[in-house]
Amino acid sequence: MAKTIFITGASRGFGKLWAEAFLKRGDNVIATARDINTLNDLKAVYGDKLLALQLDVNNRADVFAAIEKASQKFDTIDVLINNAGYGLFGAIEETSEAEARAQIETNVFGLLWVTQAILPLMRKQGHGHIVQVSSVLGVATLPTLGIYNASKFAVEGLSETLASEVKDFGIKVTLVEPNGFATDWAGASAAGTTPIDAYEPVRKAFQAGTTDDAFGIPEATIDAVLKLIDAENPPLRLFLGKVALPWVKQVYADRLATWEAWNDVAVAAHGK
Repeated sequence: MAKTIFITGASRGFGKLWAEAFLKRGDNVIATARDINTLNDLKAVYGDKLLALQLDVNNRADVFAAIEKASQKFDTIDVLINNAGYGLFGAIEETSEAEARAQIETNVFGLLWVTQAILPLMRKQGHGHIVQVSSVLGVATLPTLGIYNASKFAVEGLSETLASEVKDFGIKVTLVEPNGFATDWAGASAAGTTPIDAYEPVRKAFQAGTTDDAFGIPEATIDAVLKLIDAENPPLRLFLGKVALPWVKQVYADRLATWEAWNDVAVAAHGK
C-alpha cells in the first residue's frame, strides 16, 4: 500500500536519493528544500505524486505552514523523515558563536519544529512513523566535529524521549544513525571554522585515520530505508553502514569499564 512521506532536506544526498526511491515505488512524497529548483527533475517525472515545498526548517512558522499545505493535498502523512541538516567542521575552541548557534538551530531546533508540527496530525489519524536522521556521531564522537556531535547527541535524547511520549498514540520513532557515506556531506554541504594552528596535529591525525572503505555507498541505503518505513514494529535505533556497530561496541566497552572502575566513588556519593 502506498505511503505518504514528508522528507526535509531533499535537495541532495540521502534526502533526494530516498525521495526518488519512494516515488519510484508509487509513494506520495512531500519533499522540502531551501531551493525547490533542485527538485524539478523529480517533478517532471512524477508529477502530482510529488509536492515540492520551499522550506527553511529554521523558520518555525513556515514549518507549520508546510505541514498544513501537505496535509491539505494528501489528507494523511504516514512517515516523516527529518533529514535536513549539515556538518560543521572545526575544533570547539575555533567555533564562533554564530557558527555554533547556526549548527544547533538547523540540526536540533529545525528538527524539533518539524516534529512538533506533524504530531497533531499523526495523533489525530492514530498512526505515524517519525524517522530522525541522526548519526553514529550522536552515539560516539570524533574530534573537530564537536558542535555537530553535540547536535546529534541532542537529537538522540530528544527522540528517545519522544518515542516514550507518543507510543500510545500509535506513533513510532526511529533514529537512523549512519556512519560515513560518500555523499557531499563533508564537501559542498559542510561548513568550517577558521583554523587555529595549535589544532593542526589533531586535524591531521583525524584525516590520516580515515580510509575510503570507511565510507559507504549512498545508494546502498535505499533498501534499508524502505524496509524501515514498511516495518510493522520499526526499531528505535538503526545504524546504516558496516563501520558503526563495531566502533560503538568498543566505545561502550570503554565507557562501562570506566564507570565500573569509579563505581565505589559513585555509590559513596549517593549518601545512604
